[in-house]
Amino acid sequence: MKNLFFLVSLLFLQQVGVAQEIEFVTNSRLILGGDMDKSASISAGDIDKDGDLDVVVANGRHWPQPNKIFINNGKGLFTVSKLLDNISETTYATELADLDGDGDLDIAVGNDMAPNAIYLNDGKGNFRRNGSFGEDYASTRNLKIVDIDSDGDLDILITNRGMQNEICLNNGMGDFSKVIRFGTKDDSTIDVDVADIDKDGDNDLVLANRDGQQNYIILNDGELNFSVRIPFGTGKDETRSVGLTDIDQDGFLDIITANIEEPNVIYFGDRALGYTRQVVFDTAARSSFAMDFGDIDGNGSIDIVIGNSEEENFVFLNFQNGQEWKEIKLSDRKLDTYDIILCDLDNDKRLDIIESNSDEINYFYLNRLLENK
Repeated sequence: MKNLFFLVSLLFLQQVGVAQEIEFVTNSRLILGGDMDKSASISAGDIDKDGDLDVVVANGRHWPQPNKIFINNGKGLFTVSKLLDNISETTYATELADLDGDGDLDIAVGNDMAPNAIYLNDGKGNFRRNGSFGEDYASTRNLKIVDIDSDGDLDILITNRGMQNEICLNNGMGDFSKVIRFGTKDDSTIDVDVADIDKDGDNDLVLANRDGQQNYIILNDGELNFSVRIPFGTGKDETRSVGLTDIDQDGFLDIITANIEEPNVIYFGDRALGYTRQVVFDTAARSSFAMDFGDIDGNGSIDIVIGNSEEENFVFLNFQNGQEWKEIKLSDRKLDTYDIILCDLDNDKRLDIIESNSDEINYFYLNRLLENK
């Protein structure tokens, strides 16, 4: 009985979050260069295969700028940088993944009203442009790289604002010429997440739509036909980012939404796929452009980081399976943050935070343990 009491007490302490206190540290060295580009997206991965996470930054948005690579020195500092290419593009998204199956990380680049591009890695962190994917002059806003057809290689999902969205299927060697479209021709889709929501063995989609359009779950019939649409939210949300994870640990995937000028909400999944039960984790109704999630404080629950436009950015720590949230402000800077991601930059097994800021420096924040309570 004593051992059982100890175990229950430990679990309780972890859930209420009294075991650890954390802070997020940044300074003049914890930045990705000194340029104030129109950065819209960031992706992290071990580009040069030296055991630490490097970063690729998408720049430009509507105005052509060069995309950049930042090399980690192994201590969470980026002391070497280089251009991805010698051209400038209107880039909204860059994603790192092994697209040609050779064991190193390649780069997919999504552009606004310009061809999207594939860059293949030579294994040492040097990249060669290797063709395009998707509609040449679409209003691409985001990319999601996942094995959508479960054939063992990575495919690319493209969200296009004001145009139909695309799935570009990989032939296993980094060629994405086969395209399947999803959504409608006038969708203003900004983000998509992918998972097996209905537990039937295939990948389904969750769409974040803007311009007063309904957000949808779109179910896969097993043949990459996405005809069954399940609405969630109010129907008029200005949703900029979505994520799928099991916040309340009940075995069903929940939907995290980051919204513009309205509260940020979690919609809880259930067996009926109703997504009616919800909790507001961020009541402030800021202009939230970006979101990521993970166990930031190490207590076993999924936390959330939110990137805002012209407002401070915040971390929300999860307690009591999503029923209680602790808000932490990253800094007093009011930035135009288009992307924000969680990753371990300094190899201390704790999730750090990187911002992608338009017309400002791109900051990152190291996650530090303060003390035991």
